[in-house]
Amino acid sequence: MSSDWKIYTRTGDKGETSLIGGRRVPKYDLQIEAYGTVDELNSFIGMIHAKIAADEAGRITLLEVMDRLFTLESLLAEDKAPDPEGKRKTRPLPGLYPGDVSLLEHEIDRMNETLPALSSFILPGGTETAALCHVARCVCRRAERITLRLWEELRFDPLILQYLNRLSDYLFVLARYLNRMEGGEEVLWKAKT
Repeated sequence: MSSDWKIYTRTGDKGETSLIGGRRVPKYDLQIEAYGTVDELNSFIGMIHAKIAADEAGRITLLEVMDRLFTLESLLAEDKAPDPEGKRKTRPLPGLYPGDVSLLEHEIDRMNETLPALSSFILPGGTETAALCHVARCVCRRAERITLRLWEELRFDPLILQYLNRLSDYLFVLARYLNRMEGGEEVLWKAKT
């Protein structure tokens, strides 16, 4: 970024923002809601990363996840409306790849090897870091739901949905793993009948 770049532009003061390509949309547009929720998720993952001390592999994976989420945000922010006159400003966007999903699956399997099998739902909590993983997991599920609604309108790469789905699984297992690493208690849910 140049030294004269300013954080404020005043172009959004009337409730609109630009998609990648230049088209202006209301800030409540479903595309904005989708990538804004992914941005919220990314911020929670940054908090988790800042708190993890014991697991270097987890720290590296979380940095990769934050990078992939920025990519995902840009893909969701791309103007996908038809451009019959060819006037849209375009630039190449980074990509999401099947290997990104495979990394999450590999990390889930790595952590699961050290965890006891589950026979019940667990209550979110334990250590502070594990509890943050559960919050991030819930935000990830919300991002997935919103993105699915957007996908039904725009039919973009379904790998975005797959990544969000697998990421919520990863965050669940990470919460369990961090509870174990940090000495937290995993409380099983017991339904009252």
